[in-house]
Amino acid sequence: MIDIINIHKSYGSLEVLKGINAHIGKGEIVSIVGPSGAGKTTLLQIIGTLDKPDSGEIHIGEVQIGKLKKKELSVFRNNHIGFVFQFYNLIPNLTVRENIEVGAYLSDHALDVDELLDTLGLADHQRKLPNQLSGGQQQRTAIGRAIVKN
Repeated sequence: MIDIINIHKSYGSLEVLKGINAHIGKGEIVSIVGPSGAGKTTLLQIIGTLDKPDSGEIHIGEVQIGKLKKKELSVFRNNHIGFVFQFYNLIPNLTVRENIEVGAYLSDHALDVDELLDTLGLADHQRKLPNQLSGGQQQRTAIGRAIVKN
């Protein structure tokens, strides 16, 4: 599903990623662990197509990400990648439901929002704004927004 081949990334003279290789199979759950500054976020940003490596390749399915033009990359990201950011990035003036629906608008095959709200335990909170939620509820809303794209 995802192949990471000899990825290198530097910021000035600071080499952050030094020849990273990995294979992640479909349905496999992977944790990336390491000390602060080890390059975990940089690697995730490259895998998620938000950043480019200095060298090396990322394959997602049959697609070699580095060969996509900017517009193709944007379409690929919208159709195949969902993000849950460390700071949830919920839209403060939208309800839980509306924040999740934002993700649904990006997909031709979105999951059912009502079903997703039930699954995430957010049905009773769907009319609340982010500042009315606990941290866990905000995180589940962000997860809902990421996975509603199916």
